[in-house]
Amino acid sequence: MADDNHTPVIIGVGQLNDRECVHDSLGLMVAALQKADADAGGGWIAQLDSLSVVAQLSFKELGDCSRLLAEHFAIAPRICEQTPYPTGESPTQLLNEAANRIGSGEISVAAIVGGEALRTSAQRKAAARADGAKHDFLREASSPKQSDSVIQLGSIEHLAQYGLVAPTDVYPLYENATRAAWGQSLAEAQKESGEIWSGMSRVAAANPDAWLRSEMDAAAIIAPDADNRPIAFPYQKRMVANSSVNQGAAFIVTSLARARQAGIAEDWIIHVGMGAAAHTPHNMLKRDHFAGSSAIDVTLEQALQRNGLTTADLTDVELYSCFPCIPKMARRVIGWPVDRPITAFGGLTFGGGPIGNYMSHAVASMVDKLRRDGGTALLFANGGYATHNHAIVISSEPMAGAVFPHDFDCNAEAKARRGPVPDVDGDYLGPAIIETYTVFYRRDGSPRVGTIIARTPEGKRVLASAAASDQAGIDFLTDGKVEPVGSIGQIVPGENGMLLWQRQ
Repeated sequence: MADDNHTPVIIGVGQLNDRECVHDSLGLMVAALQKADADAGGGWIAQLDSLSVVAQLSFKELGDCSRLLAEHFAIAPRICEQTPYPTGESPTQLLNEAANRIGSGEISVAAIVGGEALRTSAQRKAAARADGAKHDFLREASSPKQSDSVIQLGSIEHLAQYGLVAPTDVYPLYENATRAAWGQSLAEAQKESGEIWSGMSRVAAANPDAWLRSEMDAAAIIAPDADNRPIAFPYQKRMVANSSVNQGAAFIVTSLARARQAGIAEDWIIHVGMGAAAHTPHNMLKRDHFAGSSAIDVTLEQALQRNGLTTADLTDVELYSCFPCIPKMARRVIGWPVDRPITAFGGLTFGGGPIGNYMSHAVASMVDKLRRDGGTALLFANGGYATHNHAIVISSEPMAGAVFPHDFDCNAEAKARRGPVPDVDGDYLGPAIIETYTVFYRRDGSPRVGTIIARTPEGKRVLASAAASDQAGIDFLTDGKVEPVGSIGQIVPGENGMLLWQRQ
């Protein structure tokens, strides 16, 4: 029988939208934690044994915000930590770790907090950016520092040569590869993306905590226009994460016994289930393929299996939505219909995409929904460059099969499912089959360059560019008349030691 003293539950949630650019990231965290504390009835901040912060990007000079938060509230929790990087899976992982610590008796009360103030940062730096500049900000933050040393094959610098720097550059590789593997035409794949994103906009429109609250139909999401410029094929601006926000979110976790002792109503308590996590090699050239992810598959499968659930048991899901390929892959793993909502918050485009802290908002909004409607929800998060995956279940009812602490690391199974990784050939010239690709665009909507990952006749991988001046080649990659993935092109010498792809 479960021991209530070691049963983790969520008792308080708080979210904040700072549209007036009053706060920096730390200020957002302070306000969000105060709101979560009030939501739980007050007095919990002083009782914190653990304070975990999702690293923020907007004000790097702040350093470790967990220490600053502790100083602000004049508390000294035994665990005071900040994640190494602001990656999307962080809040979900921190929830699982807090649940484990409560389950083991190491702690009794924990808070998970995060905040991003990109708008305030831009304003204070007097470097106001035009609409859509979030991509440029993230590219700048992610860009490797070049040196005078020789660029190594397969290195970060090598990838950067071909435009593969920021997440916005990498996720389209999965989008195009999965579309081909699923036998979809470009129009069919875009229609699916539009339907999912339109559904997210409906959720956001009804959520007072969302950043953008206007419902959009699928056509408006996928069609290019002056306000929906192409970013990286096949993604338009309305199909990618909206990081140009000022948002903070926090939630408080304690034991069921402690919650009841504090007099918190049973219908206010949300029970935490078990989780699962798996990862993919950070270097995309070290991945076995791009038409799916064993790490995503295992994470979702194990999150359900460990809690004794099937998809039919779920009333709600939050499927991470930085780019369409992620929820499209995830919903196929669990069999989630395209016409059912995949979010309680509104998704990273409409709810808001505060870098690594999105899932804190998702947790908060899902807690609100479960309190209101009841049910059981699967929360799935993705971070990095389709690299890190973490899932967990929460419910309005006790999780009978949940055992804490537990080992949520499922990476060994994900690794066992991977196929062989092809070698990379940086000198190859000759015919090659397109494995996946994308095309990057300038702010005026014109093609800037294409990037191809191809396979040689021997099965090796080769990176190449498609010149913007090659109109026929760019059209072939983007017009949807023929599926480029699996097509044969020619790798020829390009400028500055790079390789160039040409249609055969």
